[in-house]
Amino acid sequence: MAHVHHFTYGAFNPVAAYLLAFLGSFLGLLSTGRARSARTRGRRTRWLIIAAFAIGGGAIWLMHFVAMLGFDVPASPVRYDPRMTALSLGLSVLTVGFGLMVVGHGRRSFPKTLVAGILTGVGVLAMHYTGMAAMHLSGTIHYDSGLAAASGVIAVVAATTALWFTVSVRGWGPITGAAAIMGVAVCGMHYTGMAAMRVELDPQMDQPVTGLRPMLMIVPITLLSAATILGLALSALQALTEEEFTDGAGIPRRGVHADSAGWSLKEASLTAMRRAPGTRPSPRPVAPRLPTPDEVMEEAPAVS
Repeated sequence: MAHVHHFTYGAFNPVAAYLLAFLGSFLGLLSTGRARSARTRGRRTRWLIIAAFAIGGGAIWLMHFVAMLGFDVPASPVRYDPRMTALSLGLSVLTVGFGLMVVGHGRRSFPKTLVAGILTGVGVLAMHYTGMAAMHLSGTIHYDSGLAAASGVIAVVAATTALWFTVSVRGWGPITGAAAIMGVAVCGMHYTGMAAMRVELDPQMDQPVTGLRPMLMIVPITLLSAATILGLALSALQALTEEEFTDGAGIPRRGVHADSAGWSLKEASLTAMRRAPGTRPSPRPVAPRLPTPDEVMEEAPAVS
């Protein structure tokens, strides 16, 4: 068996991985909190999709590959298949999104959360080992069955706990604590799965290892991180703006951002433009003014 390094750069990778897991979980829990307060199904679904990208894409997938930057096999080059790497991202976001949709709609119940947690945990586990399958080196990768099973149990427990948090916690303090717990669970699942890995080198190491170099993964990770954070911020801003200017059901509010009469110059102009020709109201006729008795007496001719 070949010697492997999990912490090539010391504490940098595990600390950075945990911070990503914490931040993604924190943003995801904030989004699910907004989903619970949404008054329409469409808006609730939008917030849950945002949460799926925050937790599945940020807290899980980005954490995984930032931690993998610290993995090294001194006797062999390590490369990554970009297609399998992208597949692992899709699995993470889709399975987390599925679990959030199950627990985020309808009445809350423990059996529903448990079933969604099991399915989501299996999906997260598939993401992890798909990401590991994307790794190419001059040898064969094997896994210790006991540690691999332990990583599966941790994944299911972590996913179930995360889904329970998404429908239960409220307030900055509880959300921060729940995100810290979720970060520990995600990192624990990852490093348990990594501890289960064994590398058996190929006796003939003259075959080239194809794929992306580990340090080149920093470029798509950085771009994806920036795009995810920017997308989450813009989506959240748009949703918050719509909720501010409507009553929660898509109907514009009156009396808050409109004038006291509930009418604006823009609405009046649009209403006038939409009228059919010939249906515009004509000016109201003004009644003639009648002279007063004094004026009549002054204008009457004098009798001699």
